[in-house]
Amino acid sequence: MMLIPTHHFRDIERKPEYLQPEKCVPPPHPGPVGTMWFIRDGCGIACAIVTWFLVLYAEFVVLFVMLIPSRDYVYSIVNGVVFNLLAFLALASHCRAMLTDPGAVPKGNATKEFIESLQLKPGQVVYKCPKCCSIKPDRAHHCSVCKRCIRKMDHHCPWVNNCVGENNQKYFVLFTMYIALISLHALIMVGFHFLHCFEEDWTKCSSFSPPTTVILLILLCFEGLLFLIFTSVMFGTQVHSICTDETGIERLKRKHQPRERRGSWKSVKETFGGDFSPSWLNPFSGPCDPKPLRDRDWVQQAASLSDTDNTETTEEQSEERKDEDSVEVTDE
Repeated sequence: MMLIPTHHFRDIERKPEYLQPEKCVPPPHPGPVGTMWFIRDGCGIACAIVTWFLVLYAEFVVLFVMLIPSRDYVYSIVNGVVFNLLAFLALASHCRAMLTDPGAVPKGNATKEFIESLQLKPGQVVYKCPKCCSIKPDRAHHCSVCKRCIRKMDHHCPWVNNCVGENNQKYFVLFTMYIALISLHALIMVGFHFLHCFEEDWTKCSSFSPPTTVILLILLCFEGLLFLIFTSVMFGTQVHSICTDETGIERLKRKHQPRERRGSWKSVKETFGGDFSPSWLNPFSGPCDPKPLRDRDWVQQAASLSDTDNTETTEEQSEERKDEDSVEVTDE
């Protein structure tokens, strides 16, 4: 485990007056457990719809252009089952990544009463986000699209219309993996189909006319190649982030905000839900769910991690660095 200094660039202060708590409204009452999370962002909703459309288009071409017209029933059944299973898992992972709370910090809990109730001791600090008036736990960052601070935020992905954070990173990794697999599978089937059609009569290769068949296959080939490259890169990036216990934002700020890191295997198990098992590949099983932390617990965690750092941030320095924790990273 690498021991390196803790964070420097945040709004840090011991006095509640400095955090301007009078500008923060009291936090709303928490919703019922299991409440659906959904971001009302036009761009993200459009990207999510396009994602589903492209997967369903691939499903249409694979089934009705290549497999159903084939006279090799074993080939059609085996490839049909495999492709549909992977497509189902990809769409299920997409839904879970989009509709799961990524780890949002309650808004408006940086009130004067709450800060004073913490009874901070000398050397302890609290972190406050000036954009959503939240007391921030360690490794939380503000997302301008979700308008919330997200724990272990890696980036905001418009394709899943959500942030990738502590609670939904597993689903995003599975989504990229399954999309890459169905893209590769579709490309292989398109290649075999073209070879078969060149050897046979094109009119017997599909229930569609030869020009329509060629256009549909070329579009699928282009889509599969594009998404295979894109999702493979994203999958590799996410796996690297998990193994190094370093999010995309933390990687960008590495020189300014070095920190202590956990072992790679421990980070992997926490992300995918315990010891290695088939449930790692299941989008319906969640990651490890630690005991929910109260705001007070989050502040104490942040404070305890900062006790070793004697750096004090003045009001002028804090104003200059106020937005340091609000970097937006997208995978567009």
